[in-house]
Amino acid sequence: MSSSLSRSFLFVPASRPERFDKAAASGAHQVILDLEDAVAPADKETARGFIAQWMGRADAIVRVNGADSPFFIADMEMIRRAGVTKLMLPKAEPGALNRLVGLLEGQCDIIALIETVRGYAELRSIGKSGLVSQLAFGNLDFGIDAGVTETAQELDPVRLQIVLESRLAGLAPPIDGVTTSWTDPAAFGAAVGRTKALGFGAKLCIHPAQVKLVNEAFLPTADELDWARRVIQAAKDGQGAAVALDGKMIDAPVIRRAELILAGASGSAT
Repeated sequence: MSSSLSRSFLFVPASRPERFDKAAASGAHQVILDLEDAVAPADKETARGFIAQWMGRADAIVRVNGADSPFFIADMEMIRRAGVTKLMLPKAEPGALNRLVGLLEGQCDIIALIETVRGYAELRSIGKSGLVSQLAFGNLDFGIDAGVTETAQELDPVRLQIVLESRLAGLAPPIDGVTTSWTDPAAFGAAVGRTKALGFGAKLCIHPAQVKLVNEAFLPTADELDWARRVIQAAKDGQGAAVALDGKMIDAPVIRRAELILAGASGSAT
């Protein structure tokens, strides 16, 4: 499945191979085998071996260590040997991205994880570089780097800019960052709803319990589908003339929104 159609991206520690198959069966549209934050330095080499073994019978994104870390070169060697085709670059900045591409020679689709203020400042050059297929927001690390404590919507201006730069660069809609709690479905559902409203196309997950909620949140609601169908029918009945529905004018942007909702119902990954 193309990551551009994927809604849920589930992190799995690359040092825990007993979880790989479970993650793949969780309903997550993409599994991310994490070599960075989830793996202790002493376990990095063993984790690379687990990835190489599993890649022979399944597919996943690999989050490598940062380009400035002592583990980066060994990660790249494993990526080449194992035939990994999708990776996530943490703390993505132009210099790190160029270093990665120079080592891989175009082997992988790259998701650039925006986690630093410098990376945010270089969003346009990253998005338009022709080197990445998608942007993602590393909200936890970004908040630390920026000195911002995210309790609600403090980082939403950054999120919106990531969405706009993705659109400007012609990239797939970006992936929003993690929500650390999975024990409060209502609160998590509200967070994903805000993610969708801001224009993100997907969300990073840290627990399988989050996957189903993310997948469902990105599907149109019954009310949205009903509205969209009525808009399309009213436009057809109008045969190009101006028409109204529920006391509101139907014009080209309204019709386009209805078409996108219906497309989301038929084309969303489930």
